[in-house]
Amino acid sequence: MEKKYGKPLGDLIGIKSDFFEQNERMLAMADGMADVFAAQPKRERCKMCSAPIEGEPLFKSHKVWYYLCPKCHHLSGEFQDTEAFANKVYIEDDYAYNYTAKDRENYEKRLNMIYVPKAQFLVDSLKKDNMDLSEIDLLDDGAGSGYFVRAMRKLGAKAEGIEISRAQVEFANKMAGEDILTQVDSEAIADVLKKTDKNVISAIGVLEHIINLDEILDTIQENRNIRYLFLSVPMFSFSAVFEASHQTCYNRHLGGTHTHLFSDDSLKYMADRMGFEPCAVWKFGSDVMDLYRFICVTLEQNGNPRLKDYFSEKFLPLIDDLQFVVDKSEFASEIHMLLKRR
Repeated sequence: MEKKYGKPLGDLIGIKSDFFEQNERMLAMADGMADVFAAQPKRERCKMCSAPIEGEPLFKSHKVWYYLCPKCHHLSGEFQDTEAFANKVYIEDDYAYNYTAKDRENYEKRLNMIYVPKAQFLVDSLKKDNMDLSEIDLLDDGAGSGYFVRAMRKLGAKAEGIEISRAQVEFANKMAGEDILTQVDSEAIADVLKKTDKNVISAIGVLEHIINLDEILDTIQENRNIRYLFLSVPMFSFSAVFEASHQTCYNRHLGGTHTHLFSDDSLKYMADRMGFEPCAVWKFGSDVMDLYRFICVTLEQNGNPRLKDYFSEKFLPLIDDLQFVVDKSEFASEIHMLLKRR
């Protein structure tokens, strides 16, 4: 199995500037979601392997206790991510966006900086497994604003996507200048996956949000047309620890709509139950960027803006090298994995 580590930071700080500049607003948003989460029934079994949740929790972060499964090492929040929870936290205003030139500029920047490298990794990995570019027929599940579909098409692959948000589908199709995404209600996604003839399914930052994860995984297992699953998920990692130790900073990794985190073991369990196996892995996280953000935000909160600026000058040049060490430690915040049907 091919393993790759690290990815240069680039201008990620500019793209994620809200995390720095809007800390209080985003923290309040995440705390509100935590309150909704806490109103749900207690989770009694591991989100991944269904082993009983027993014993003491490992830690508490932003008002929620978390349990590490002794069987598959999946990290589960103390409450269930129910349909009622999803209905409250995934609400969006149903209105048409006013598209501007700035929207397109930002869209293209994010596409090229973040999503084209993901797509290139997938294309390269499939080629090493003897699938040519012309053979790729991809369906992106939870396609969001169409970034990954656009990236795959930019590289010459056949790709389309499905997304539950009508507003995001409209935005994606507007940015692409053609219909690359289709709106599908959440309860119909399993049926789409059951009937698809696509040979590659991608789920970029999606599996952690799925309530009926067992049903989706079983559907992929049963559809023999699907030869590969390309996924990106948040991992139990240093980022989660940094968040637990910085309670006045926005918790982008564990909290909000992220009620559980994956591990290498829980991903192996998931692959085995579907009859798949890892084909290629790319680990590059944002742990050091999160730590940097927490220190900057805390210094601002403590009345030390000049020290924050001084610290930034010293620390920013080190981030790529430090993150590479974290990535190699196998405890980084994100993973991209290509699974192949056995």
